[in-house]
Amino acid sequence: MSGHHAHGDDARRHEHHHDHGGHSGAPAHDEHTDHAGHGAAAANAEPSGRAHGAERAHGGHDAHEDHGGHDKHAGHDPEAFRRKFWLTLVLTIPLVATSHMVMDWFGYTLDFPGIDLVRPVLGTFVFFYGGWPFLVGGVREIRDRAPGMMLLIATAITVAFAASLATAFGVFDLDFWWELGALVAIMLLGHWQEMKAIGQARGALAALAALLPDEAERVRADGSTETVPASALAVGDTALVRSGSRVPADGEITDGAAEMDESMITGESRPVPKEPGERVVAGTVATDSAIRVRIDAVGDDTALAGIQRLVSQAQQSRGRGQVLADRFAAMLFYVAMAAAVVTFAVWSLLGDTASAVVRTVTVLVIACPHALGLAIPLVISITTAVSAKAGILVKDRLAIERMRTVDAVLFDKTGTLTKGEHTVAGVSGAEGVDGDEVLRLAAAVESDSEHPLARAIVAHHGHEHGEGAHATDFRSRTGKGVEAAVDGHRYAVGGPALLRELGVAPPSELEGDIDAWSGRGATVLHLIALEGEAKVLGAIALEDEVRSEAEQAIADLRAQGVQKIAMITGDARAVAEAVAADLGFTEDDEVFAEVLPADKDQAVADLQARGLRVAMVGDGVNDAPALARADVGIAIGAGTDVAIESAGVVLASSDPRGVGGVRRLSKASYRKMIENLGWAAGYNIVAIPLAAGALAWAGFTLSPAVGAVLMSASTIVVALNAQLLRRVRLTPES
Repeated sequence: MSGHHAHGDDARRHEHHHDHGGHSGAPAHDEHTDHAGHGAAAANAEPSGRAHGAERAHGGHDAHEDHGGHDKHAGHDPEAFRRKFWLTLVLTIPLVATSHMVMDWFGYTLDFPGIDLVRPVLGTFVFFYGGWPFLVGGVREIRDRAPGMMLLIATAITVAFAASLATAFGVFDLDFWWELGALVAIMLLGHWQEMKAIGQARGALAALAALLPDEAERVRADGSTETVPASALAVGDTALVRSGSRVPADGEITDGAAEMDESMITGESRPVPKEPGERVVAGTVATDSAIRVRIDAVGDDTALAGIQRLVSQAQQSRGRGQVLADRFAAMLFYVAMAAAVVTFAVWSLLGDTASAVVRTVTVLVIACPHALGLAIPLVISITTAVSAKAGILVKDRLAIERMRTVDAVLFDKTGTLTKGEHTVAGVSGAEGVDGDEVLRLAAAVESDSEHPLARAIVAHHGHEHGEGAHATDFRSRTGKGVEAAVDGHRYAVGGPALLRELGVAPPSELEGDIDAWSGRGATVLHLIALEGEAKVLGAIALEDEVRSEAEQAIADLRAQGVQKIAMITGDARAVAEAVAADLGFTEDDEVFAEVLPADKDQAVADLQARGLRVAMVGDGVNDAPALARADVGIAIGAGTDVAIESAGVVLASSDPRGVGGVRRLSKASYRKMIENLGWAAGYNIVAIPLAAGALAWAGFTLSPAVGAVLMSASTIVVALNAQLLRRVRLTPES
């Protein structure tokens, strides 16, 4: 376990070392019994049998199978649609230029040998080449008995092609070649842009994977290094990562310290200091120094592979909005076909067969629900891309949709609202000894100890005062404390057991501070002079450090209308209440303290029983049942594998402000979905009757060409509206 994640286990191990039990307010229950480390991100996020998710993140062939009829063109990637669009557009230009209707509009004449063959030849090629994805998709929808957008498009272009071909053979006088070309080109453009947008998150993941080094420097048993393919590394190997190089696989630093650029995983722009015992993940960069890393995860078990699986899973999961769009598309097919049949019948009965065909084709063209089909996938894809860039990984679309309705957020304390590592919270000296001197001497005595509390004291002194005094003759008093010589005098640092062994007690001037610290559940260590008659020179309080961002995260959630903030922990109530006070909890908020790990999900159930929609935020193994039970489960700090498996949303960084970002993104995403669905549906409701000729009596009709233009305009409106999601601010104002 890395030194900077000292949870309940470490606190108790330290009690055997320093025996601070009498003052620690130690938790009755171990809150993180198997905490593998936050840096693990999503390692092992899914069983290996589901590793295909990572492959789909790069694939493109299988990326749309869950979007209903609209995504039955899954066999084509954006590049294929791009090629088809440009060639179709080039061929549509002569179709338009040689159209008698267009020549009449613009008052020009083209006449050359074979002009009457240009439109049938080029139009037929456009129909089969450019329209093929829609024809195949339409057939698939018929076979699957799931009519939708592809069948509507296929029907429209087939009717236009058949009518135009019949005209070429003199059967009709209905030349739709240029409208056919324009319709196919517009459809290809829309699908190209849609698939490109939906593929953005997968493309970003592929770019992340490309950042992994191809080679690694493996350390041999004799200490020398050899260059090997990164794929050749195995668990247990040690790799040398030089300054400026990328970590080839997940592991733990065994030698050296460096500032690590983890922006690719967490979105955090500032380098994160890492020391021996702390974990690093594949793809991150050692910015300023060389480190040696003992590999503990490779290939599909790395954090990056886990994140790829998460986002791929999110891309393939279906949300309510998508289901609604698919149902509307299916309904629109039946409405359009019924309208087309009625239109053809009415105009035929009126004795105008030509108008019957024109109006029927126009209805089918207008009814192509391209804006509808684009409304939800584009919003989802932009939501996923925007959130992934900010370190918010959406594993389940339903979770991101439900987050906007959450009115209670339950935070796990340790590792979520706090850092899960101790820091010096207070220093007090006996009469004649100031606090700085107590800290200097204690840091010197503890300098050779690797214990998390000792490291916290040394780190705090170094941060406040720079390099401290040097100690000699370091000794450990098992289960009680440590001692060493500093400046020629001998000192010890320990908890109550050391005081009892030495037969000393803190002087009266320290008792007030010690009682106050103990009341907050702080760990209290004492500095003792050992020469002559042992006496206590001072005391140091250490507490699990509250994250600096936590208070702002809670204020942001309140500002967004969340009714209740709650905190749950296995720690003693005094510890929990102290943290709640630091975070500004109010009367309406709630603290669950001394909760057994197995009972955390019951706390979620209790909140839900009061009619609250609950988001649970946690990072530990024992948070998993609660994460699964909550309306929205959010794993923070990339947590543990089990927590990630149970969560619907994963925050790659440990910043709790991301929870407010998830809610803000959920509300913005839902708003865009509703706006787009409203626009797309409203457009069809108005346009279909006009296309059918409902206002022909007033001299107002829509040609297939105008229908194609209007449909394209509707698609553009939806696409531009969805792009506004990129402007959503995911973090609160500082």
